[in-house]
Amino acid sequence: MADELNPADTSAAAAADPEETEEPIKQRKNGLYPGVSDELAENMKSGWADTELRDLRPIAQAAETAARRAALSARFPGERVVIPAGNLKTRSNDTDYPFRASVEYAYLTGNQTEDGVLVLEPTAEGHRATIYLLPRSDRENGEFWLSGQGELWVGRRHSLTEAEKLYGIPASDVRELPDALREATGPVRVVRGYDAGIEAALTDKVTAERDEELRVFLSEARLVKDEFEIGELQKAVDSTVRGFEDVVRVLDKAEATSERYIEGTFFLRARVEGNDVGYGTIAAAGPHACTLHWVRNDGPVRSGELLLLDAGVETHTYYTADVTRTLPVNGRFSEIQKKIYDAVYDAQEAGIAAVQPGGKYRDFHDAAQRVLAERLVEWGLVEGPVERVLELGLQRRWTLHGTGHMLGMDVHDCAAARVESYVDGTLEPGMCLTVEPGLYFQADDLTVPEEYRGIGVRIEDDILVTEDGNRNLSAGLPRRSDEVEAWMASLRG
Repeated sequence: MADELNPADTSAAAAADPEETEEPIKQRKNGLYPGVSDELAENMKSGWADTELRDLRPIAQAAETAARRAALSARFPGERVVIPAGNLKTRSNDTDYPFRASVEYAYLTGNQTEDGVLVLEPTAEGHRATIYLLPRSDRENGEFWLSGQGELWVGRRHSLTEAEKLYGIPASDVRELPDALREATGPVRVVRGYDAGIEAALTDKVTAERDEELRVFLSEARLVKDEFEIGELQKAVDSTVRGFEDVVRVLDKAEATSERYIEGTFFLRARVEGNDVGYGTIAAAGPHACTLHWVRNDGPVRSGELLLLDAGVETHTYYTADVTRTLPVNGRFSEIQKKIYDAVYDAQEAGIAAVQPGGKYRDFHDAAQRVLAERLVEWGLVEGPVERVLELGLQRRWTLHGTGHMLGMDVHDCAAARVESYVDGTLEPGMCLTVEPGLYFQADDLTVPEEYRGIGVRIEDDILVTEDGNRNLSAGLPRRSDEVEAWMASLRG
């Protein structure tokens, strides 16, 4: 990795006695960047071709983002609304984490660059939207090659004119925004937690209560997906299906290494076809499958055990899949593995069937839990009747988690929505959610027979609510135990 030029470093020569040589004195004449000679600074200003992109088309979702901004404007008339993208975060010393814009900002603009801010300023007709961005690096003052965030270090940015064409929003220099916000009058709301500088400029103009109302509105606005979003979710799922196929093909190599081979294999598909993985991949083999969020992925992969793979590709527009399959590493379920797997499959079937427009959100969870409770009673692991088990929640020792969640630009989408709009709400066409029951028998659970211990099974699919029922977006991956075995055999030749 190349080391950045440090504008504050005048080199060893500059640190020496200035009377020893004239060179350090000459270098220090450049007031902007000590250590850079006047001649070099002047040379770097010129000789560059015009690279302005003049043939740009609006992004694919420009009509949808405009409609979303219109809904936001209608919700908060007469108020200034500020939605930041966020800033880079340091990973270690002088390296940063890969940047991912805030969901609220990306949802309303389609832009994904750091430091961006969307501002809706109230007008007599509603609001005037402006997207504030960093312009092209300044070549006159040397910023483009001497700053760590200059374009020669991190890549070309769109000019403000280009941004206006792409996003359909007037664009301005974000460096001028804090002063403008300090001078703003009237009510203001901001999405908090992404840009400390923007929040500082609004310290005496906003309240936590009003800002929370904005966050809740933007979360609930994503409950029902538009056609563009549904298409992106299907893209994410389709890539995820191919990622699962990739993993099955290399299970023999994973056995020779570790769960990390599985994680890396899926990650390759995510980076080739999408932006990234939508969340940390869970590649849990053997008893690790009983740890719900096993992301260390450093354990062995053994023939005869199960692999619980929970993974999703995130598209270039930030929509993520979230799919889980539990696979026999050697391609064949043992008798006890199949018994537990089939119980989870039946529970998932009941849960998916309960996803219907007009139904209660909780219905699919209740349906899946009932099936699992019935099996646990049938197997003698918990004392019935089933109604008693469900009333007391006794099945939860082995089912552990809820049966699903909303899906979208966040893997757990719409998380700030009100209870009455989400978990106590009613399903509508366009909602997309996961259905993912599981059974987990911990390796140290003495309340179950030894043959159950260390087996964890989860099956998860991404389900779209339709006008007449539902559609399984991830139906391209087999679910039934015999179909899983046949699918794995076909891929492993």
